[in-house]
Amino acid sequence: MSSANLDLVRSISAMWERGDYSSTEWADPEIEFVVADGPEPGSSIGLPSLSPGLEDFQSAWQEYHSEALEYRELDCERLLVLTYASGRGKASGLQIGQMRANVFHVRGGKVIRLVAYWDRERALADLGLTPDTGT
Repeated sequence: MSSANLDLVRSISAMWERGDYSSTEWADPEIEFVVADGPEPGSSIGLPSLSPGLEDFQSAWQEYHSEALEYRELDCERLLVLTYASGRGKASGLQIGQMRANVFHVRGGKVIRLVAYWDRERALADLGLTPDTGT
């Protein structure tokens, strides 16, 4: 049986797979959004900075697709989503194809913290998981 937190994260991932980054109904008003690595690491607090950040990210790509490949419930609040991202940058024309990860922290039916990783191995290491077994 699937948990309410897992259902929420699956619904967010489904929106993102369709290229829809416009909704933030799933986010707590004081959400912490962290980009752990990649070209522009950093963090922000609150909805006013989350939505533009997601939409700015999407607009930088001529084409971009993110597909959730695996969901792991780490504990009662944290879920790891292993993804594959592919796309072509608008300005550079650079194509990517990369294994990535997102960690959702969910409390009270809302995401209170979202950590995005460009490097899946770093995400696994930060969580104390091994790439081969996921434990």
